[in-house]
Amino acid sequence: MGMTRNIRLRTGLIGLLGGSLLLTGCMGPTYGTGKTAGEQLVDDIGNAVMLRPDDAEKKNIRYQPRGGLVVPKDEVALSTPQQSVASKDNPEWLESPEEMRERLRTEAAANSDDGNYRSPLAAQSTTNRKLSASEQTAAYREARRLQMGAYSDKRRYLSDPPVDYRRLPEEASADLGEPERTKERRRKKEAKAAKQSGSAWWPF
Repeated sequence: MGMTRNIRLRTGLIGLLGGSLLLTGCMGPTYGTGKTAGEQLVDDIGNAVMLRPDDAEKKNIRYQPRGGLVVPKDEVALSTPQQSVASKDNPEWLESPEEMRERLRTEAAANSDDGNYRSPLAAQSTTNRKLSASEQTAAYREARRLQMGAYSDKRRYLSDPPVDYRRLPEEASADLGEPERTKERRRKKEAKAAKQSGSAWWPF
């Protein structure tokens, strides 16, 4: 009785272990090959050890020749390719700082004998004259205006929209509405009048 029980117990453990191994093999990752890692390893080792006969038919691959170019009959009627707009020949192309510096240097070298020529590259420190207070204020306002983008004469940076987009339409410029200063003064007067009329009935 005890021996039969031991046999059943051992058989059950072996079956349980085999089932777990089987489930592990089925549920393991396949890495896109359709086989588990163990199966793939066994196949790789078997393929490395296996000696296959030399298959001469697979080596004799017949390659088809590549077809020739299709050339039109009338080559004169072909349209010329469109010129690329992304080039410096385009009038809308913005000049880079390096190109502007090189152009100014070439211009300064060409006008080196001209005493009246003043290069834009000359800095303020090279002059013997100090700017007055009004000139410094004007220069600061101009630099501030450029920094805030409050200009509409031309594009200075690549991020600037086209000049046509920065212009105010004629119908909008004809009727600009009431100025903000006038509105503010009117609101202050109305508030002051309302305060005086409200405090008239209060005895204190």
